[in-house]
Amino acid sequence: MTIELATSSVMTAIQTTGYFAPLFFILFHLFRQFLLIPVAVVCIAGGVLFGAELGSMFSVLGLTGSSILFYLISKGFPTLLHRFEKMKVKWLGTYTNLSIGQIIILRMIPFVNFSLISLCILDKTKTFRGYTKLSFLTHIPSAICFTFLGAAIQSLSPIILAIILVLLVVLVYFFREKQVLIKWNDFFAREKA
Repeated sequence: MTIELATSSVMTAIQTTGYFAPLFFILFHLFRQFLLIPVAVVCIAGGVLFGAELGSMFSVLGLTGSSILFYLISKGFPTLLHRFEKMKVKWLGTYTNLSIGQIIILRMIPFVNFSLISLCILDKTKTFRGYTKLSFLTHIPSAICFTFLGAAIQSLSPIILAIILVLLVVLVYFFREKQVLIKWNDFFAREKA
């Protein structure tokens, strides 16, 4: 209920800003992660406010800005980054490296943590430029999906939504990297008594 109230308040505020509405919408994407509002909700709102094409474009820009903000915060606050790394190990395992296809598909699953996926991109890339480019590319399919299909997703039956989610999970498995590199010391680590 509070997410719906916050989202409707923000949508009303964005609608009343006139020519600056796209800028406020993109900025809302930046702060969305701190308000714990799902990406899908904001992208659907972008489709309602700006139409499918412009809403998708503004969402991709806003989501890429959110990823850049995550990058800057992770470099400025290493303890926060360490916390996300522990969450990644807990949810994905120590040696899991997601492929680009898996990252794209996980971005399209609404309840997967945005920052966790950004951490996976950070692990895959070595430079800020590489991180920004890969973030931008992985946001395009999810923004288009949520913006174009937003109205249809809301009106679909729970059975069809469950089937779509199962298909996405199967695709994540299908696009996995087929090899895992384990460090020598980790492989022969002695168990502590």
